[in-house]
Amino acid sequence: MNANFLMVARAYSTLKGTLALVGLAALGALAVLPAPREALIDRLPSIAALGFAADPFGSPTVSGTIQGAAEKEREQRAVTEFIAKRYRVSEQAVAAYVTFAYRAGTKYSIDPLLILAVISIESRYNPVAESTMGAKGLMQVIPKHHLEKLSDQGGEQALLDPEVNIMVGARILGEYQRRLADTEAALQMYGGAFDEPISQYANKVLAEKARLEAVRQKAIRPETT
Repeated sequence: MNANFLMVARAYSTLKGTLALVGLAALGALAVLPAPREALIDRLPSIAALGFAADPFGSPTVSGTIQGAAEKEREQRAVTEFIAKRYRVSEQAVAAYVTFAYRAGTKYSIDPLLILAVISIESRYNPVAESTMGAKGLMQVIPKHHLEKLSDQGGEQALLDPEVNIMVGARILGEYQRRLADTEAALQMYGGAFDEPISQYANKVLAEKARLEAVRQKAIRPETT
């Protein structure tokens, strides 16, 4: 009987490990697939039933990973709703901008809320905004100063693509942060006001980021009733 039990236990453990890997792969797709995140989230319960069910042999589960994905989804939805209402922009469009900002934040190690705050000040979420200085798009990137970053993106006109604009703008801001080792100084340089003594541009961006941070904290720590 003991030998049979051990064989069953090993078989179960092997099967569970395989299914868990399938489940983790599905979770990883949330960050990279272009499909709507809501559709992927809706499929998680069936995945959880296969790979992450309670283990009668006492093995650990990864339910915390699913909880973390749901928390991030809740955070981005709350930020999207706040921006759409504050700037009177289509919620569908803002949802895409928020997704791009979070993706760029991960890639360039920047808080995505800082990226969104820069967009707020630079263009108020107008993807085709152009300044008299030649700055373009959501993050008002001046193409002539960053041609090397646009060479593999289709050139100057690619800056009117929201995803390209956010990725390039975040890359520029990230480079300034690493070079100056100071977020306020990096923002001043990004805004073309590095020598300004009172950091007016940076203060505007950081004030907007503080508003977004309050929304994020409320979303990830909802009040219990």
